[in-house]
Amino acid sequence: MSSLSFTRSLTRLSTLLAAVVCLTAVPLIGQQPTGEAWQIVTPFQATLVSASNGALIGEIGRELRTNVSIHTLPKYVGQAFVAVEDQRFYQHNGVDLIGIAGALKDNLLGGHRGASTITQQLVGNMHPDIIDRTDKSLDRKLREQSAAREMERHYTKEQILEAYLNQISFGHRYFGIESAAQHYFGKPASQLTLAEAATLAAMPKGPALYNPITHPDHARERRNLVLALMAQQGYITHAQATAAAATPIVTVEDEGMAAPAQYIVDVVRTQALRAGVPVDAGGYHITTSVDPLLQRAATEALQEEATAVEGQPNYPHPRFGTTTNDYLQGAVVVIDPTTGDVLALVGGRDYARSPFDRAVDGMRQPGSSFKPIVYATALTDSIASNTLMGDTAIAVPLPNGTYYRPEDDDHRYLGPITLREALAKSRNIVAVELWQRLGPDSVISTARRMGITSPIAPVPASAIGASAVQPLNLISAYTTFANLGTPVQPRFIYRIEDAAGKVVMAPPIRALPPALDPRTSFVMRDMMRDVVEHGTATAVRRYVSSQIPVAGKTGTTNDNTDVWFIGMTPDLVAGVWLGFDAPKPIMKGAFGGSLAAPVWGKIMEKYYAAHGMRHSDWTPPIGVISAELDRATGQLATATTPTDRRYTEYFVEGTEPTSLKLDPSTVFQRGALVF
Repeated sequence: MSSLSFTRSLTRLSTLLAAVVCLTAVPLIGQQPTGEAWQIVTPFQATLVSASNGALIGEIGRELRTNVSIHTLPKYVGQAFVAVEDQRFYQHNGVDLIGIAGALKDNLLGGHRGASTITQQLVGNMHPDIIDRTDKSLDRKLREQSAAREMERHYTKEQILEAYLNQISFGHRYFGIESAAQHYFGKPASQLTLAEAATLAAMPKGPALYNPITHPDHARERRNLVLALMAQQGYITHAQATAAAATPIVTVEDEGMAAPAQYIVDVVRTQALRAGVPVDAGGYHITTSVDPLLQRAATEALQEEATAVEGQPNYPHPRFGTTTNDYLQGAVVVIDPTTGDVLALVGGRDYARSPFDRAVDGMRQPGSSFKPIVYATALTDSIASNTLMGDTAIAVPLPNGTYYRPEDDDHRYLGPITLREALAKSRNIVAVELWQRLGPDSVISTARRMGITSPIAPVPASAIGASAVQPLNLISAYTTFANLGTPVQPRFIYRIEDAAGKVVMAPPIRALPPALDPRTSFVMRDMMRDVVEHGTATAVRRYVSSQIPVAGKTGTTNDNTDVWFIGMTPDLVAGVWLGFDAPKPIMKGAFGGSLAAPVWGKIMEKYYAAHGMRHSDWTPPIGVISAELDRATGQLATATTPTDRRYTEYFVEGTEPTSLKLDPSTVFQRGALVF
């Protein structure tokens, strides 16, 4: 033994000897219990955040802990900790004299072994302000031992072990056996297997070193030691130990949550605090509107498609996974249009690397995804969907004496085109012409009624999405079309209960005043169906069956900087955005239809694979008239109109072609009424 090691051993020996002397002295002069360090108190508990089906999706608090009764746990859970941490737990009075003697021997031989009992650990962990276990002084050790013996006089072994299991740290802010079981194995502690219990019992010695996720080999080795000790001490048979030791360590993804939803957890935390519910203090239970299937589908689809974009040979930017955070980002929101419940929300590709929520806190130009608001204003102004507009070069004079000359990405002009076709093909010039014809105030007023709260500049470029919006706000505005005119506000929280189970907050469903005539909304939604069927969002149909009605609109801003798709089915309204936090072109050929629409399609594919079709097709409301038109001319189809140009057009009663008013027999009877 080196002289340095010998000196250290003597130091440890003197400390332990002093401890033994103190244990035989009665009483401790000047070290009487404070009346606090020995008390078992209820430790800080997390606020639990669950999905609508009750599955856990997150926790709020500085220590993630949920207390459980020891009576709910398999006996081998507590036994595993006793076997490895304090084998004479049921014999000593809080301080293990035999353990201290063993530690003395080890220290004399140059080894290092502690002699702290479970009770001593509990005292230090439960009252760190009184007993600081990082303090290696003799004074701290004596006070800890005194408090441990006092704790043993006031509480049963069962109470002490229960408190210990609920108190102990398992790393990553996970405290207590329930939290550890959930985050490492995705189950309550009551369902832990023997092997899993031994794995967790292996961790207090070094939560980082024996983490079963990051260091499975270390965790397995120490787990098997725990199992061997349990067999030696008679808690389990050798056969049980052998069988459990042969079990592979299998941990769960996403920290045991039903779906990765940390962005939503942040939203509900903020909303609760603003409402005066102190969820940071812990002990509350927040039930959210989240659908775990949709939340996971949204997270995975965004990651998959963004990664696919980065994998293209001409992609010019840093990719996800590199050292920089300047990679392609995205956001997804899925809403139940009947209630406003936010069923899924993803604020970015990786919360751990970038917790900024782009869906809630971001402001981005919507591009052409704003156009349905312009077109809805036109329909409200009795401009029918078959009205011909001129897709030709225009120059709009601006107050500063210059001219605004909108163009399309293809730098072409299509000439006369119906509103329906102009929307399906997302022609910029037609949208600007409508803006000029209707007046900025009319369009902005429509946007406000639909729930858009961000400033919209009264300039012609706003017609094609130049004014930035909050993604959540814009996507929820589309519920206007889904609900035939009445938008609903997003709702994240169903209810919040306190520790006693009392409901302290339960936000109601909130519908805004009607924004559009139901007939106008129906026609507008039907026009957006053409966007999906033969317009800029046909990529959706690679994933979503043609039996499921889909309507929506793509969006792409100047230089391919922001790409969008916002769409709806009879069950859902959802929106997808992709772009960079510091706006810049994504790549050549990046459009909402090619980048954002596939994300949307994948989400819907998984949803309908699980749920099936819940609603039938959209039915025209009373006062909507339909007729078969020629797609090229916008006029009534004739006997000579080719089949591929025939389509069903809808009109708000009073805006239909004159010939229909004169000859009602030409009107289809599918849901339409002619007066």
